[in-house]
Amino acid sequence: MAKTITQVFSAANDSVTTINDINTNGSSSAYAGIDTTQEEINAIVQRNVDHLEKILSYAPKDEHDPMPNMAGSTRDKTKYTDAITTGKAYIASNS
Repeated sequence: MAKTITQVFSAANDSVTTINDINTNGSSSAYAGIDTTQEEINAIVQRNVDHLEKILSYAPKDEHDPMPNMAGSTRDKTKYTDAITTGKAYIASNS
């Protein structure tokens, strides 16, 4: 069953939460884990940035493709693009 735009955005909220929490709490974040190195934390943030960038680019190939048109959606994407920017800045500051 194809996912709707709402379902995809809902799933993307997890990545936004992860990026923002790590940005705020660093190694103390529940998303960082115990005894996680900075390199590992950066990898977690990068995976979530990559996920957001990928889903925001979703677009159906043709009228038969069940892929939701995330790229063409008029829904407000600010919190997702802000999380991408935050994640990239976090990695740059902690590399």
